[in-house]
Amino acid sequence: MRAITVEPVGSVVGGRAEAFDDDWGTEEALIRLDGTRFEPDALAGLEAFSHLEVVFQFHLVNSSSVVTSARHPRDNPDWPKVGIFAQRGKNRPNRLGVSRCRLLAVDGLDIHVRGLDAIEGSPVIDLKPYMAEYGPQGPTSQPAWATELMSAYY
Repeated sequence: MRAITVEPVGSVVGGRAEAFDDDWGTEEALIRLDGTRFEPDALAGLEAFSHLEVVFQFHLVNSSSVVTSARHPRDNPDWPKVGIFAQRGKNRPNRLGVSRCRLLAVDGLDIHVRGLDAIEGSPVIDLKPYMAEYGPQGPTSQPAWATELMSAYY
C-alpha cells in the first residue's frame, strides 16, 4: 500500500475539550476553515442544507493506543469482542472519525454545528453536505450491543 497525505481544511473551535462517550446531541461548536487556503465562497450554498458529514482526526489519540484487533466495545465484557472495523471507537488505525451533525449557520469561514462528536482542536479533513440519497438504501440492521452503546450517545 502507498501512504497518502492529507491537509486539514480547518479545525474544530469550541465544544468539548475532552472526549467522553455520551451526550453529544446538545454540544455546539464551530468548524473554522483555514483562511490561508479558502475564501468564504468555498461555503456558498452550504447553508441550504440541514446537516453535514464531517471527517476529522482523533488528534489526541496517541499512536501507541491504536487498536487493530478485536476487543469489547468500551471495554464492556457484556458486549461481544468485535474487530476494530466493526465498531466506531477512536483508537482506530488512521484515527479518523466521521460524524453527521446539524448545521446551524455559516458565517464567513465559520460553520456553526450541533452534535459534532469531535473535540476542540480536532483537525477537520473534509466536510460535505448530507444528502438523503447518500444515506443507506433499503433496510438497515445492527446488533443489539450497538443499539445499547448508542442509546445515550446523542
